[in-house]
Amino acid sequence: MYKHYWLVLLVLVILSPLGLLADGTAWGEWDAAGLKETLGYVPQGMEQLGDFWQSLFPDYSMIFLGQSTISQYAGYILSAIIGSAIIYAAMILITKLLVRQKNKLVCQNK
Repeated sequence: MYKHYWLVLLVLVILSPLGLLADGTAWGEWDAAGLKETLGYVPQGMEQLGDFWQSLFPDYSMIFLGQSTISQYAGYILSAIIGSAIIYAAMILITKLLVRQKNKLVCQNK
């Protein structure tokens, strides 16, 4: 049932190193200083909650991999794999919960 999802996930992970070729930051990876420079202001919500969430792997770095350039690339790819796996697991969980809820409704209507 989920085979095509695995294929899509695999393709995305394989393509993730393309991000290493890009200059600057990815869309949505801005901090308050970057937004102030780009927009001229920082949204109020970001000012209030900007420090609430800290990235699991800041700048895609993983201390246990070291600080070499190859380690940074490995961290980037490993971040893609871990992030994709988390999103995939959440998608499967939500799908199962929705199917269970739908089955309950069908059973109640019989």
